[in-house]
Amino acid sequence: MPLIPLLPIFHRLNRQYFDGLLSKDLKPLVAVRWSDGRLRNTAGLYRRSKKGRQQYSEIVLSTPLLINLPYSAVESTLCHEMIHAWTDLVLGIQEGHGPIFKEKMTFINSLQENFQITIRHQYPVPNRSPKWWAICPSCGLRFPYKRIVKGAACKQCCDTNHDGKWNPSCVLGYEPFLKEA
Repeated sequence: MPLIPLLPIFHRLNRQYFDGLLSKDLKPLVAVRWSDGRLRNTAGLYRRSKKGRQQYSEIVLSTPLLINLPYSAVESTLCHEMIHAWTDLVLGIQEGHGPIFKEKMTFINSLQENFQITIRHQYPVPNRSPKWWAICPSCGLRFPYKRIVKGAACKQCCDTNHDGKWNPSCVLGYEPFLKEA
């Protein structure tokens, strides 16, 4: 499925399930966009931050995860993130997937059958191979890592040699991942 415009879906869902409260004068209170390709492990997210002195909030849907899924997956994910925006921007509550979120999710699910909102999606997440070998300087154990994590230490060496406490002698070094290694 090619990328579809999200704003018309946002406005329809806003009218149907949020009493139009996520927009003011037809302008959304939250930016809505497709990801640039980096959002790979989750179907979408809602975030609020400050840009200078102004509050900024946005809903981002994952291009890699949703592009080949049915329209209902886009609706479900967008509506899920809109519930987060509604609890934050309209109700002034930051609760994650708490009781207000769950109540709104159940209410919306009971009103229609086109899509179902869930807490966790079941969409296939593309498998990414590791890019790095993390190597313990003490015992030589190697662990595949997808990214370099500064200060990560070998748990086995910390447990065995330092009573379970982090120690700089156990900090992992990194080499590029080669399948032969």
